Amino acid sequence: MDKISRFNVVHRYEKRALLIAVNCVAALGVFFFGYDQGVMGSVNVSVDYTNLMGLGYTKYVDGQASVVTTNTLRQGGIVAVYYVGTLLGALVGGWIGEKVGRIKVIAFGSAWAIFGAALQTSAQNHTWMIFARLITGFGTGQLNVIIPVWATETAPHTSRGQFVAIEFFLNIFGVVVAYWLGYGCSKVDSGLSPFVWRFPIGFQIIPLIFMFCICWFFPESPRWLVKIGREDEARYILGRLRGESGADGQLAEAEFQDIRNIAELEKKAGKLNSYFHMFWDVMPKALGGGTTGSLHIGRRVQLVVWLQIMQEWIGIAGVTIYANDIFSQAGYSQEKSRWIAGVNDITYMSKFSTLVAVFTLDRLGRRKTLYWGSIVMGISMFLSGGFSRVAIEHPDKAAQWGAAAASFTFIFTAAFGATWLTVPWLYPAEIFPLQVRAKGNAWGVVGWSVGNGWLTLLCPIMFQHIEEKTFYIFGACNALTLPMVYLFYPESSQRTLEEMDLLFASDSWFNWKAEENFARLKMENPELVQTAAGRAVVDPETGLPRRVSRGMSLVPGARAESSPDSNEKGIL
Repeated sequence: MDKISRFNVVHRYEKRALLIAVNCVAALGVFFFGYDQGVMGSVNVSVDYTNLMGLGYTKYVDGQASVVTTNTLRQGGIVAVYYVGTLLGALVGGWIGEKVGRIKVIAFGSAWAIFGAALQTSAQNHTWMIFARLITGFGTGQLNVIIPVWATETAPHTSRGQFVAIEFFLNIFGVVVAYWLGYGCSKVDSGLSPFVWRFPIGFQIIPLIFMFCICWFFPESPRWLVKIGREDEARYILGRLRGESGADGQLAEAEFQDIRNIAELEKKAGKLNSYFHMFWDVMPKALGGGTTGSLHIGRRVQLVVWLQIMQEWIGIAGVTIYANDIFSQAGYSQEKSRWIAGVNDITYMSKFSTLVAVFTLDRLGRRKTLYWGSIVMGISMFLSGGFSRVAIEHPDKAAQWGAAAASFTFIFTAAFGATWLTVPWLYPAEIFPLQVRAKGNAWGVVGWSVGNGWLTLLCPIMFQHIEEKTFYIFGACNALTLPMVYLFYPESSQRTLEEMDLLFASDSWFNWKAEENFARLKMENPELVQTAAGRAVVDPETGLPRRVSRGMSLVPGARAESSPDSNEKGIL
């Protein structure tokens, strides 16, 4: 392909090897995301950082320096402003991603994050740090939007969940590296040196530079290429991803035709795709809503925003960033609290946690994965809060009760890593139409930013005033997610990205109505999505690729008779 650089890896690798290469770059971006989220856990307890930012003072216990935070609002604000940046970056990244493609946004986001990380590393006061965190978040928001979209648009539908779950294993590896690197640096100069916090923040620049340099040699999303009319490139890249000969070649062609068919149908179904219209679409038509027709983009926006908000309010943001405070309240010394928090991060990565999603996410599906995660995490949060209270009231047995509280915190993070870590990032990248997929995923990042920013701002205040009762709030949020998922979130596992428009075509919000409508639409429009059914993509009479007929519709029973020349012209 003349338009694809001869240095692009798509010419060298194909099928599994190419998918692994794409996954490695996506995982590198997700590793940075995890590292950047986890690094503040160790920075917040640095003596020099606390004094420089005016967050509190230093006290000595048995000759060992430790920090006492008095300005919890400022501490929470420095952490939370990062999520204002991710929100803005998500909206910009989603908009640019629809215009210039996925690869360029990866490079653009990396450049902003490098700039922000350099500013954080050199910060001299809290104002400087706040603006540096805002800029880093702006770059991270763009990466958070575009990398899951790029990954899902290149992965086969039968293993899309596994593909993304592997990447998020690296996300938690980033959290672990951030924590233990910070823990190691805390030993330098008895924890008093600026190196203790500046080096861990600056370390994230290394993977960002590497990602900025290497992303240019990777293929663009074939779905985005179809959307903008570069079909020859899209067909070639898709052939390299799926295979170009025999049965693999036929499936690649079927997928290509599905993408083209749905892209044309989407252009008819909804015209107004600005962020405002996507959000306001959920309102009644009398108030200017319903502008996306049977695509129901406004409903999808609400689903992904609230899924991401709840991902944070089930407790993970508090446990990740304020783990030291949690274990201190459970009765442990500051040194032991930091050590236990680091071990807790490793349970994220263990074979009992994040890797579980790699092998179960496509088998159990998204809904069942969220169910069992919410049940285990909710019980863990209530018990962890209860045992922490007992440890505080019985200091003579604080070690035993504190160990019990810590154990359930470990169970919580392990269950989160296997369930809620991946699905809220995968689901938004799956369910939106091709025309607005990057923008749709941006709304997911907006929800994540709102949930994270809101929670990280309030967490130090909650832990200061209601202490272990904070865990009860997290437990209640876990319980709330059970009916939420059951009622409103259709299953996306084992369905192609092109089938999602059929899945959300129902006028009802309820999951069972969506499934009934989906089944009817597939029966009425058998040639609309061929990949999942394994149908032939060549018309036996004309020898031409099948295209969607003029009568295709996302409304059940609304299909009209197609014209006899619809195959030849390939028109909707």
